[in-house]
Amino acid sequence: MSKVFIQQFTFATILCLLTQPVKAGWDLQRQIDLRGQWLIEIGDNADFAQLEYDDSKWETITVPGSWENERFPGYNGYAWYRKHFLFPEKMNTSHLYLKLGKIDDVDEVYLNGHRIGGMGKLPPDYKTAWDEKRRYKLDADLLRIGKENVIAVRVYDGGGAGGIVRNDVGVYTRLDILELTLDLSGKWKFAADTTLDCVQPDFDDSHWNEIAVPSVWEKAGYPDLDGIACYRKTIQLPLSAVNDKLVLLLGKINDFDEVYFNGMLIGQKGEFPIGGRTPESHKLDERNYFIPPHLIQPDTDNVIAVRVYDMGKHGGIYEGYVGIATRDAFMRYDKRRKND
Repeated sequence: MSKVFIQQFTFATILCLLTQPVKAGWDLQRQIDLRGQWLIEIGDNADFAQLEYDDSKWETITVPGSWENERFPGYNGYAWYRKHFLFPEKMNTSHLYLKLGKIDDVDEVYLNGHRIGGMGKLPPDYKTAWDEKRRYKLDADLLRIGKENVIAVRVYDGGGAGGIVRNDVGVYTRLDILELTLDLSGKWKFAADTTLDCVQPDFDDSHWNEIAVPSVWEKAGYPDLDGIACYRKTIQLPLSAVNDKLVLLLGKINDFDEVYFNGMLIGQKGEFPIGGRTPESHKLDERNYFIPPHLIQPDTDNVIAVRVYDMGKHGGIYEGYVGIATRDAFMRYDKRRKND
């Protein structure tokens, strides 16, 4: 495999344009206010996540707010929250997010019995995420339109204040939207790997763990990881995609990246450090890479591999759009953002 894919001049020109930094703001509009009274139960039971679980005897608590200040002074450990709410029949289900503010310390979040997100790491390898804002995408397929829905939040508090403690809580529509041909946020295969083998399309990643993208990997179960790691995602694209001219968006990456599509390098930001050299980080730059059409295999598996080098502290594909958009849609979005 050739490490550097040599583009024609037109590809190189497009690539240079698309790798310029782009702001990734979040313009959110609240649709359903979930502040106020929630149900709470101390302890830990997997059944608490289920839609049909009988929570009629649970206590109530005000959200947001610390459980220690209201119901359970001095309590550290597990508790579950549940919230029943009606999703209106006429509400648009596109681009919906659940905001839960900040949670002290670790959470797993379920919608109608399906896990939709979580931050931090539960015991025995406990890692707090008390300072992270929780924003989880709501899949329209999981919503019960015109019916009662249930959000269940499993919380572990390792000390101090506990619970869904502060900031806005509700269902929001995201307004600053780039229309993606394929949304790649969510679960990717992930492992600390220092070799190039992981970028090969036929590499066996079945033994790898999964990680939420975007997220800081220290907050998603890898608190001590510095250096090189590899992400992999297998996707399918229709035949029409070959003619659409596509852009791969990977948000912001801390600190450096090499991005491969079906084993060929299509873009990178910075160079992986060699020896004792410490280059300048590219953690604030958006990664947007043109996908050469002849690399796309329509109606079958395509493999995206992203090697990331983290110099320390936070690492990974941590913020912004992660997906595939047409070049025209991306350029319109890019122009609109720069004019804001």
